[in-house]
Amino acid sequence: MHAVRFRPLAAIRITAAVGVVLLLAGCSTSPAKSSRSTSTSQSNSTSTSQAKVSTTTTGPVSISTCQPSGLRIGVSGSGGAAGTIELTFSLTNITSVSCTMQGYPGMLLLDASGVALPTTVLRGGSLSFENIAVTAVSLSPGESAYFNLGYSDVTGPCSMASQVEITLPNDTAHAAVPVTSLQACDNGTLTVSPVFASSNAAATETTAPPLS
Repeated sequence: MHAVRFRPLAAIRITAAVGVVLLLAGCSTSPAKSSRSTSTSQSNSTSTSQAKVSTTTTGPVSISTCQPSGLRIGVSGSGGAAGTIELTFSLTNITSVSCTMQGYPGMLLLDASGVALPTTVLRGGSLSFENIAVTAVSLSPGESAYFNLGYSDVTGPCSMASQVEITLPNDTAHAAVPVTSLQACDNGTLTVSPVFASSNAAATETTAPPLS
């Protein structure tokens, strides 16, 4: 018979203990690397966020388009000869900020009840008070701009208006302005000039005489 040899129990225990230690050491290495990676990612994220917060952007300050609610609109002058009537309308900035306009106003004749009357609007014309160049107009608080309106009161059919609905250039908002016995004939034909500034000396010479 062959003799059976047994390994000492102490040696088996030592070998097993060494294996467990190595196994635990191997498991603890991976989480440590992952922890460092996460920390770096969080640091980059925080730095980027702080950079965005500290960045500021500036740009030019825009001036808004004039609105009827910010203007006092009325007839400032009237005159006529040989069947052609001229009215000059003033537009005064009553707000605390500047605004701009450029171009021709829209017009619609109304009766005393606000009902629309036949109206035909022509931009510019052959007369000096109609034939004015289009320019940009900037109104500071309290400043006024103007435009001229012409019509015939002798060749029918005519529209007898008590109000004129005025739409500002390049806008859709409008205001109803009272007028005195505006009889626009030829189916309510009106010729309008563009809006011009009070500093435009050539244009302001064409305005109708001030109302008394």
